[in-house]
Amino acid sequence: QFRTGRGICHYWAMRVLLYIPIVLSLVVLGAHFMRDGLMIGVAVALFLIGLLFVRRPWVARAVQMALVIGAFEWVLTLYVLADIRLRQGESATRMIIILASVAVITLASAFLFQTKPLKKIYRLDSGGSNDA
Repeated sequence: QFRTGRGICHYWAMRVLLYIPIVLSLVVLGAHFMRDGLMIGVAVALFLIGLLFVRRPWVARAVQMALVIGAFEWVLTLYVLADIRLRQGESATRMIIILASVAVITLASAFLFQTKPLKKIYRLDSGGSNDA
């Protein structure tokens, strides 16, 4: 699909750029689960990345839900680790900034499905009634 004035490279590059934060958020979440030995979490994160190739409204909503839950997981992790560090008398400022940033980026990634290109790819404007 060619666009006048910009060409096919720009058309595809913009779509690829929208996926980068989504995929990276899922990869980092999978690594977090792997660190804790929760292999089911790793498998779910990898499954969701693969699922992004299925252009259905329910896929977008499932990944969005996973990213919102993932952001909540980062906030919970931030709370637990900050509490531990503060109880030990250590500084937690840098860790709080990093984990809060990861949580915000993960949550923001969920909202990328509300952009016009991803709405079109996953047919989110049609109401989702014909996603069979």
